[in-house]
Parts: sequence; structure tokens; C-alpha cells
Amino acid sequence: TQPLCLSSNRFGLGDETVSQRLECFPPGIEAAKGAVSLQQLPSLEPLPILAIWPERTENIMEPVITITGTALPLDRSDVDTDQIIPSDWLKRVERTGFGQGLFSEWREDPEFVMNLPQFGQACILVAGANFGVGSSREHAVWSIMDYGFKAVIAPRFGDIFRNNSAKNGLVPVVLPADVSERILRAVEADPTVEITIDIATKRVSVPSLDIDIEFPLDNSTQDRFLNGLDDIAITLQHVDAITAFEATRPAWMPATNR
Repeated sequence: TQPLCLSSNRFGLGDETVSQRLECFPPGIEAAKGAVSLQQLPSLEPLPILAIWPERTENIMEPVITITGTALPLDRSDVDTDQIIPSDWLKRVERTGFGQGLFSEWREDPEFVMNLPQFGQACILVAGANFGVGSSREHAVWSIMDYGFKAVIAPRFGDIFRNNSAKNGLVPVVLPADVSERILRAVEADPTVEITIDIATKRVSVPSLDIDIEFPLDNSTQDRFLNGLDDIAITLQHVDAITAFEATRPAWMPATNR
């Protein structure tokens, strides 16, 4: 018979060889050097499919409907992710506590805007163009959220940063440069300026400036925010279909429980 080679890639084992993982097969199945006979395959019993992420009983990402509050003006353009969260902080294995490292090098300057008490209660960050460019570290989003910000307003964002924000519940609001600049200058002059970001209507309003403007937000990302759906939560919406599909797969093929 023609042997069917089961390479390590089929099991998602990286450099680990299949011969090291023969326990994936039910007892009694003989396999040698990462290969089994095609004649043996029909006799393989399907392995039980374990529940996917059984500890996920509720969404980790909180729904975002509206955000209303004051803002912190960061009058800097081309802020990259290494400036947002310096690389020294990437040694942490948790997703919490990164707020302490947010702009940590800049915060060594006592006059840096984050050190000014009048902006201490801000929940919206207003920044210059090209915010979040640079490396793709998700820690940048975690640090902004951990510090207490729920949204960032800017004329442009780095594409990866914007995508990471949507996946974690941080609202990236793109506004025309002149509108964003007007809001930033107003907040600099008056830290009590109140901003409302409405996800359902995709609008930003600043009553004191007579601003009420729509911002771009695709429907799928809007749905993520409104329902508090991260990637795992979206996948779990299809858990019945996934389980049914896995039940029909031969036991020698990769499965969600391995």
C-alpha cells in the first residue's frame, strides 16, 4: 500500500516530529516514522471533540455603545508604538498593568501633558496624525486601555494599530485633520470640554464647539463594539457548526482538542 506521510505541519507541531506524538492515535494503531498505511485509516475511531475554550462563559471585551467624557490633548504626530509602550515593557506575560508604561519615557518630563492634573480624568485621547505607526505590538492598545482611555481621536492611524484597537475594544476615531486639530486646541485651552462618541450612529459631537460629525466605521467593526465581541467570541458564535464539522473528520487529522 502507499503510505500516507503525516508531516509535523499537519499536526501544527512546528519542529516537533509526528513520531514524538503517536499518542494522538487511539491505542492499538501502529505508526512508524511519521507514516501510516492508507488501509489503516478507515479503522481509526474518531477522537472526542473537546469544548472550545470551555472557560469562556462570557465575553471578555465589554460592549461600547457611547463614550462621553473629557479628553487629553497629545499634540504630537507620527507617534509610534515604541513611544506608546517602550520595548522594556514587553517582557510582561500578563495583559494588565501596561498603563504604567504608557508613554513612560515622555512621562519622565514633569511638564508632559499626562502629568498635568487638569487632564487626570480624561477618557479620550486626542492625538496628531499617524498615531500608532511602527511595530505591530498589541501591547500599545493594552497600555492605552489599561491607563483608562476608551477612544483615540486622530486624523490617521497606523493600519495595524487601528486593527488591534478594534479587536480589543479601543475605539479609533478618524476625523478630518482640521476638525481633529480644532478639538485638540479646544481641549488644551479648556480641559472640561466634553466629547461624545456614539458607536451606534457613528458620530462624534462636541457641543461647546458646535461639532457633530460622522466618522468612518465599517459595519463589522461597529458590531464588534456594540456587542463586545473579540475574535474568540466571534468564533464561539459558530461553536455548534465547528463541533459538527470536527465530528466528521478522521481521527488522524488535526482537531481543536489537540
